[in-house]
Amino acid sequence: MTDAYPDANLIPRVLLAAGGTGGHVYPAIAIADAILRRWPWALVEFAGTQIRMEWEAVPKAGYAIHPIRAVGFQRGRIAANLAFPMVLAQGMLDSLSLVRAYDPDVVIGAGGFVSGPVLFAAQLLGRPTVLQEQNAHAGVTNRVLSRRADTVFIAFDAARSFFKNRDIRLVGNPIRTSIQRPPSKTEARARLGIPEGAVVTLVLGGSGGSLVINQTVAAVAEKVLRADQDRYIIWQTGPRYADQFATLDDMGGRLRVLSYLDDMPAYYAAADVALARSGALTCTELLATATPAILVPSPNVAADHQTTNARALEQVGAAIVVPEPKVSDELLPALLSLLENPQRRNALSAAAAAVEQVDAADRIAERALDLALLRARGRAINV
Repeated sequence: MTDAYPDANLIPRVLLAAGGTGGHVYPAIAIADAILRRWPWALVEFAGTQIRMEWEAVPKAGYAIHPIRAVGFQRGRIAANLAFPMVLAQGMLDSLSLVRAYDPDVVIGAGGFVSGPVLFAAQLLGRPTVLQEQNAHAGVTNRVLSRRADTVFIAFDAARSFFKNRDIRLVGNPIRTSIQRPPSKTEARARLGIPEGAVVTLVLGGSGGSLVINQTVAAVAEKVLRADQDRYIIWQTGPRYADQFATLDDMGGRLRVLSYLDDMPAYYAAADVALARSGALTCTELLATATPAILVPSPNVAADHQTTNARALEQVGAAIVVPEPKVSDELLPALLSLLENPQRRNALSAAAAAVEQVDAADRIAERALDLALLRARGRAINV
């Protein structure tokens, strides 16, 4: 347990490794924020790649980030992996150099390609490590790293079977404080310029966007909106697809095509239905905001973990799952059914709200600080 009143003379150093997608980066930022709430003068910095979203998102959140060369192994694409061993070796050298130079008292891995070499380097150099697994199906890298991690935090109980670690804690996924404390529906709609009586569909394809969801929404949006003048669609395409769909008829402002959504708390609060991929962070935010959801899991991820995530929400009655191969036939009927049936939406929302949500970021921050302070006190004694 961390001290109730921090010692201003003790400055623990924390390093977080996370990258690639918002599903890894934003939970790591939430953990970093929670650490500073508990110990305001801790040193908290990040490791990430210069070619993915963390390079912009982390500094924007107020944290320094160190470059690590890292790429993922492309399953089924042999030619794409020819440079993988060289980049992996470079990433290990980067990571070993960073851990020696920054000398963290604890290293937290929140996933993404960069997390592997940084945590492995930390373990080789004897630093305490904490692992945060966001998905119901744990990846190979996290399974290997977990063997020497001090603590493994999981978001879904189904992930427990993948780890042999003695200290496994089920806490859910860390989410931003702003998501946990959203504005009221009235305030959110006023902020976004949406009428109070509108029925709003929020389309989310993950931080990069989803071509399949985008193409399907493009095919059905006009039919959905013409059936009822009170319907609105707020559609996050992802940066890669924004230009492709920006020229669609906006139906008098009721179809809003955006590459990226900055004010996520307001969009969740304004929504009556979400149509989304089922990355771990998205699923956690849907539960935390009690947003009725139709989930279309991406099959193009390791071990099909998005399907496992989606089924976990479906089993508690908080979401409807439409497999990607069936999206052209089943998505429109599922969406219309929810839009036309407020009782069904209320049932999904109630089921989501009933899922116990612990403050994952604070739980992880507390454990990480316990480990960091133990080492930091040792450093202070040896000075």
